[in-house]
Formats: sequence, C-alpha cells, structure tokens
Amino acid sequence: MAPTPQLELDPQRTDSPRRWPEVESFDPATPVQIEPVINWYSATKSWFDWTLAAIILVPALPVIGLCWLAVRFTSPGPGFYLQSRLGRGGREYRIVKLRTMAHDTELKTGGPKWSTKGDCRITPVGRFLRKTHLDELPQLFNVLAGQMSLVGPRPERRTIVDKLELDRKVPGYTHRLLVRPGVTGLAQVQLPADEDVNSVKHKVVYDLYYIENYSLWLDLRLLAATLLKAAGVNPRWTRRLFWLPRRETVAEVLQAKIAPPVAAATNLQPI
Repeated sequence: MAPTPQLELDPQRTDSPRRWPEVESFDPATPVQIEPVINWYSATKSWFDWTLAAIILVPALPVIGLCWLAVRFTSPGPGFYLQSRLGRGGREYRIVKLRTMAHDTELKTGGPKWSTKGDCRITPVGRFLRKTHLDELPQLFNVLAGQMSLVGPRPERRTIVDKLELDRKVPGYTHRLLVRPGVTGLAQVQLPADEDVNSVKHKVVYDLYYIENYSLWLDLRLLAATLLKAAGVNPRWTRRLFWLPRRETVAEVLQAKIAPPVAAATNLQPI
C-alpha cells in the first residue's frame, strides 16, 4: 500500500495565491466523500439568512441606490448586472450585482472569462465597487428569494464550469452544490479571486471544510471578517482576529476525505 500523501503547508501566509502542490496535483478522478453537517443550525439556516438579509437590506438600500446612480452616470448601460449562476443542486438562477464592467464587454472580447489584475474591462467606478465589495450588496435580493445563503461557496457560471471542465479537473468540485452558494464564504474571505484552475482547487478545499463544519458561530465570524476584508484589512489578520481555521486545519478535510480512500482503494499517487 502506498503511503498517504501529506500536505506540506506554508505556515507563514494564508492569504496569497502561493502554490499548493499536493492539492494541485491530485488526480481529477480522485473520489470525494463529503456530507453537509446536520444539526439544529442546518435546519434553520435558511430562516437565519432571510431574517438577517432583510435587516441588512434596510441600511444597504440607500447605498445600493447611490452606487447604481454612480454606475449609470459614469458608463453607458444598466446599473445592475444579471448573470446566470449555479445554485444548490446545480439549479441555475440569476444573480444580481452592480455592474462593474463596460456594458456587454464579454460579447465584444471573446466570451466569458475570469477577471484578472488590471482588467481593462472594469470601469473606474467598477474598480472602487469591487475593491469595497459594494457590487455584491444586491445579492441580498437573491438571499431573500431563497437562491443564496449569506455564507457559502462562491457561485460560478455554468459556461465557466463547462469551458474549463472544473467538474472534471477539480476533485470534489460538484460537492459545492450540496449547499446554497453564499454572498461571502470561508474561501472568499481567506483567498484571492479565481485566476486559474489551481486557484479553484485551493478554494474547493476550503469549501469542503465549510460544508462539513458550518455553524451559526462560524457564519457570524465570517460575516464579520467580510466587513474587515471590504475595509481592506489583510486576510491574515482577519483569520487571527475571528479564529478562522488555518490552512492546516482546512487541509484535514482533504487528507481525511480524499487521500486515504485513494491510497487504500486504488494505490494512486499524486501525478
């Protein structure tokens, strides 16, 4: 029997897109066994999401209105941006965000793709909205509609999933659909935006940890950490301040749920 691959982790920083070879090199066919946590909070999470989203929306509405006006008066096109995303169980829904890019830019630049640093498609106002995460506020309407949670895995577009074959290249990727996607989440708070398939692999490890361990206490800490991230605080400090799980702790899900079954059942090694 081949030894279980150990995850060698960088203990210094948890907020940078550094390499994570043991995660990046796992065979995409690696089986994953993940079950969402079942407790009193899992039964009431939708009620908690709806209630808190309704409370937050009261002070957020004027902010959304001002941002909408700023978008409308500084670039041609609508103030809101509707986009199809994958929700719980793979059901598609229309996410609502404030527009941060030039109108119809994907039609003019070769189709959907992730935004990268210095993306010329983003408007000046859009850069501010993205930096402060104010463009995400309209997703509160998706929470009220029961399509999203306040906290959960980041929703992705089916076109991106199909184009990059994420469900085939990233072990455990489809398990993200076991719960509702979130406006914010453990992976979003700790890691930078997706730039390639490897960065998705990193985030999925955090998502799997969340799915198996979410609680009211963890959600409240993540919501507070999101506010600090929007204010520009380094994720390393928010992790320490709100006792968020370290990379070593998050990796235990991968170690327990992926590595042992692979080594024991198929004798596969990381490629």
